[in-house]
Amino acid sequence: MSEPLPVTIIGGYLGAGKTTLVNHLLRTAQGRKLAVMVNEFGALPIDEDLIEAQGDDLISIAGGCVCCTFGSDLSAALIELGKLPVRPDQVVIECSGVAIPSAIAASVTLLEGFAPDGTVVLVDAETIRTAAIDDYIGDTILRQLADADLAVINKADLVDVPTLSALESWLSDTAPRAKTIVSEHSKVPLDIALGLGATPIQSQQMGHADGLFDSIALPCADPLDGEPLAKALTDPKLHITRAKGFFDPIPDGPRKALHIVGHRWDITDSPPNAPLGIVCIGVKGQFERDLIRKTAKEAL
Repeated sequence: MSEPLPVTIIGGYLGAGKTTLVNHLLRTAQGRKLAVMVNEFGALPIDEDLIEAQGDDLISIAGGCVCCTFGSDLSAALIELGKLPVRPDQVVIECSGVAIPSAIAASVTLLEGFAPDGTVVLVDAETIRTAAIDDYIGDTILRQLADADLAVINKADLVDVPTLSALESWLSDTAPRAKTIVSEHSKVPLDIALGLGATPIQSQQMGHADGLFDSIALPCADPLDGEPLAKALTDPKLHITRAKGFFDPIPDGPRKALHIVGHRWDITDSPPNAPLGIVCIGVKGQFERDLIRKTAKEAL
């Protein structure tokens, strides 16, 4: 009998840096065969230079790693993963930004041949404390932190030393069972992020908090100037928590990716065949769909 496959769960609120961490782990795997599974708003944007081949449900990554999505059926996807001709060394599950990690860990424990191997929760150093007391999303964030075996204070370069020190103290009270580390750009060493070996705590409520959120897809069929659009979509009155997607720039050039987290935005290079369009995510009751459409149209 083979040893159970260890499964590390990566959680954290929208925009905390989970996808960046996944790409970093794949880039620094050093021969360790990782199987990455995702279920979030939109497909996981694996760095293009890591991809060797891409099918309908599976992306082959350099170094023997793979990536796939599990949609609404994690158990079935894990079973299929176990049938791969080359056995991975480790499974990494990237949660939706509004998922409760212990619920996913509970599903893993029910499957023969897999064993939870710890939960990593990323937090945005600049926004986490404000978000944690928000009437709409605070409970979700606190539940995510309560599940953490390792809490990663990410984007530490965006705050000053006193703020970072206060955040570390706050986390020691808010997530007392978690080890805490500080990172920039989700650069967490592989041996720290994986192999935590922790026993998952029981989820108080199965499932996740997707019902708190709404989303809208902005079509980008024609080339556009990304910077004015990015600045417009960060307007606080739109209440956009997270936005990401792809567009063709003006003047002509390679396809670009747009990332927005709160009031921050970034435009980077994109895989050439990435689907055009930008998905905006926000809290129901605050999210202004019509205003977002109008603002985007005026920016273009």
